Amino acid sequence: MGSAGTTSESFDVLIVGAGISGINTAHYLQSRGPPGLTYTILERRGRMGGTWDLFQYPGIRSDSDIFTFGFSWNPWQGDVPIVSGPKICAYLSESAALSGIDTKIRYDHRVLSADWSSESSTWTVKARRGKDHEEGQEMVYRAKFIVLGTGYYDYDQPFEATIPGIESFKGPVIQPQFWPSNLNYTNKNIVVIGSGATAVTLVPSLAEDAKHTTMLQRSPSYIYSMPMKTNLLTRLMRWLLPRMLTGYILRMQYALYHALLYHYCQRFPNAARRLIMGKAKKQLPPGYKVDPHFNPRYGPWDQRLCVVPDGDFFAAIRSGKASVVTDTIDMVTEDSIRLRSGEVLRPDIIVASTGIKLSFAGGIKFSIDGVPYDPPSKYTFKACMLQDAPNLAFIIGYANSSWTLGAESTAVFLTRLWSTMASKDIKVVVPRAQNPEKMKPLPPLGLTSTYVKAGAKHMPMGGEGLWAPRRNHLRDMYDASWCDVLEGLETH
Repeated sequence: MGSAGTTSESFDVLIVGAGISGINTAHYLQSRGPPGLTYTILERRGRMGGTWDLFQYPGIRSDSDIFTFGFSWNPWQGDVPIVSGPKICAYLSESAALSGIDTKIRYDHRVLSADWSSESSTWTVKARRGKDHEEGQEMVYRAKFIVLGTGYYDYDQPFEATIPGIESFKGPVIQPQFWPSNLNYTNKNIVVIGSGATAVTLVPSLAEDAKHTTMLQRSPSYIYSMPMKTNLLTRLMRWLLPRMLTGYILRMQYALYHALLYHYCQRFPNAARRLIMGKAKKQLPPGYKVDPHFNPRYGPWDQRLCVVPDGDFFAAIRSGKASVVTDTIDMVTEDSIRLRSGEVLRPDIIVASTGIKLSFAGGIKFSIDGVPYDPPSKYTFKACMLQDAPNLAFIIGYANSSWTLGAESTAVFLTRLWSTMASKDIKVVVPRAQNPEKMKPLPPLGLTSTYVKAGAKHMPMGGEGLWAPRRNHLRDMYDASWCDVLEGLETH
């Protein structure tokens, strides 16, 4: 048990999370929010970075281009579009320091609960401070508005797929989310179970030092190679144009490219399938099976594309140091993986890259006037607020584009909302749905991945109209910039 509670300062806005979402929100609050707005950021970890500080597995990198994944207000200055996790963390630290955001972060604060008081129009937020969140000091903060920059997955538990007999394996079984820093895999046989972005990132990185790395997949994903060299026009633009203008052009260029690719895949799935599989075939060794290993059961972008820089995944296969097996696990024994086909794999190490466990708001328990509030039973409003929740916002990105683009449109909307509230002396805004029982629930991420479907019950629902989930950045930015910010909101 922690020590007795301590009431700390009160703030206008309390931001939870010091990753991309929290840092971006703080920048917009400082630069576009009403003058004098006070805020702090509570971060459960000991460093900023969120996802990029947590995940430490070999080869960790963005699977979105850095020109849209970076901030519009501090454009990325490198040349390659896909960058490593450590470089992203360094970039976040640099960005936060530009305007003193780093001085507003309170580290080692795990937020436990938030209760809204209608009488005082404030949230009371309880957090545990300290490296050990079970034994740390209990802190109490008060805020007029909360912004959740907590992402959408569980930091403490990965998604655990059912793998028959996995508990009997005598070698290491590794979860990428908790990669041990002292793991020696040199000259080892490794089997990576899974076919998503993490598995596709791990395989070429592990293959450099391992004896052999096998990606064992029940069903394949679309793997799409992105060239890392910038073209001559981009290099000339960097030389001739101001930094901010170049950054804006590159950002729009990549955002438009990904939007067009997504819509092409959705509208012409058969043609897109042929295109992606054709590119894969050209990068694989002669005679290597494209079907079934690179022929998914679903249409392109029904699940997220796995982007690989300069085709490094295919290069690992060409080298003979990596391979793909498409099959179903029958049983894991103490020294083998036996497959339904009769094939037997004999790994020294198993990496269970089976997805992430979804969680909303980092598991914070919410209540309104002491009555528990359940976010998964509610609809999302403008993809950034919650039905019936006063002065509460959350940040979510796109399944089909960079997370940061979603964070940006939310920050633009929130700063306009806060400015309007200040000018009209509005203390409270609450999204209210008319006849919510008649609304058709939609998943907020819009993907069919196993872990997404399994975790949907832990996430609030998308709906229609003002309650629709995110899908298109250009439309969302237009709405955030020009919409009536009070439409659909009950105000006090």
